[in-house]
Amino acid sequence: MTSPPFASAALVRLLAVAAGAAVANSYYNQAMLGHIGRDFAISAAGVAAIPVVTQLGNAIGVLFLAPLGDRLERRSLMLFTIGALVLALLAAAASQSFAALAVASVAIGGFATVAQQIVPFAVTIATDDRRGRVLGTVTGGILLGILLARVFSGIASDLWGWRLVFLVAAGVMAAIGGLLAALLPRIQPTTALTYGRLLASLWHLVAAHPVLRRATLIQCLVFMGFIGFWSSLALALEAPPYRLGASAVALLALVGAAGALAAPLAGRFADRAGSRRVVTIGTGLATASFVLLVLGQGSMAVMVTGTLLLDLAVQTSQVANQTQVYALDRAARSRLNTVFMAAMLLSGSLGAGLGGLAFATWGWSGTCLFGALSSLLALILSLRPPP
Repeated sequence: MTSPPFASAALVRLLAVAAGAAVANSYYNQAMLGHIGRDFAISAAGVAAIPVVTQLGNAIGVLFLAPLGDRLERRSLMLFTIGALVLALLAAAASQSFAALAVASVAIGGFATVAQQIVPFAVTIATDDRRGRVLGTVTGGILLGILLARVFSGIASDLWGWRLVFLVAAGVMAAIGGLLAALLPRIQPTTALTYGRLLASLWHLVAAHPVLRRATLIQCLVFMGFIGFWSSLALALEAPPYRLGASAVALLALVGAAGALAAPLAGRFADRAGSRRVVTIGTGLATASFVLLVLGQGSMAVMVTGTLLLDLAVQTSQVANQTQVYALDRAARSRLNTVFMAAMLLSGSLGAGLGGLAFATWGWSGTCLFGALSSLLALILSLRPPP
């Protein structure tokens, strides 16, 4: 089977950049929570609602928008979603109340899931023997987007305020939308199901594929700890013994971004050695990173090392789990991705809430122990015999 003429390395890289820029919009707020809380006179526990509702918006967008990639022409759907995302970012920048910002954050989370329209698009233009590599490249773009979002928003919000971050993000997405409109090929739908039947088919996919259920549950557990960590990090670094600002979160995110470079390598390894082995490696690394963070509190060297290991772990497990999922049914890749990502993002919303609650109750130890427990459960599941 030969690769389609439009499955070039340059196009895959463009899709990786577009996916990373899109998903970054859901994570800009995490490094700016201190600034947002002070501007609206909201407590640390209250301002943590912003990443929670943003992750909830992610889950809604994946559940109700992403499945349309199997039903509608994908290029047009992606461009429409990017346009709506630009409007949501402008609304966030103009918010005059905490409630208005929360509503805009739900919309940002919902439309930022255009990244999850890009992923199955990229997998569709890849040959079977390169699926893991292409998926790793695009997933690497997504994880870099998540991590570099915190770098940019942390530094920019310290220097110029949090509203500028949303304005710049709107401009970036408008420019990327223009590039995609000019360069993306059209890909015809793979199903004629009505929207209602399309959504109903999600349950049938879950029931029919035990591999889908297993991979999704494992990634949900890993992602819960990951989002709990990042949602509480800015608050932890502002408290003793660190007493650091948003720029410190930015620098840690930059360190974590080095772990994102592992995604293409994880994809290649999954192509050669099998995805299940890579999943176990990823969940094991996640567990180890949280144990290290608990034991080494107060040390910036430990914080840096733990952050790097955690981001490497999430990259590795997600690429390997998604490689298994996309192999299940070529005609249902958007819907398979919907099941996987909607569950994962819902778990992210839960992780943001539980991580914030653990921090408010037991401090940084509580957040790290929550992450260690969720990652350990994922590791145990990955070691069980396959269904």
